[in-house]
Amino acid sequence: MKRFLGWLALAGIVIGLDQWSKLAVLARFAEYESLQVSEYFNLVLVYNPGAAFSFLADHAGWQRWFFVSLAVVICSWLLRLIWQHRSETLQPAAFSLVVGGAIGNVIDRIAYGKVVDFLDVHVGLQHWPAFNLADSAICLGVGLMILAQLRESRSQKKQTENSSK
Repeated sequence: MKRFLGWLALAGIVIGLDQWSKLAVLARFAEYESLQVSEYFNLVLVYNPGAAFSFLADHAGWQRWFFVSLAVVICSWLLRLIWQHRSETLQPAAFSLVVGGAIGNVIDRIAYGKVVDFLDVHVGLQHWPAFNLADSAICLGVGLMILAQLRESRSQKKQTENSSK
């Protein structure tokens, strides 16, 4: 139970950092206001009513509750996986990052009707879609899930090879 609570704490830290950073940006910036931090990075306040890369952003508003519902279902499933893998390290860390990020964005959808994005990476005039810490945690978590699966596949392959010798 202690390890499971530790993984929940990781998700809570992601939620806390995400919400703190968004509140800081909301307190400082007006919508579309931008602050250049470096040649390749700006802080900017934009809202995204859609999903990643503004997917479905131009729809009438039904997507808000669709994405909230989807996140609740996925987080419930991931919490079950965290429990099942609680004694491991990589997989529950990955699941916890995704849960924390998803809940961070769900809070935005409930509070504002859309997600607060503020990290703007660009090269010249070519901008990556703005994102936030929750999005970063989700991407990192998915990357760790893939790494965990690759490691598991490699381990199973070695076991199969060793048992066939």
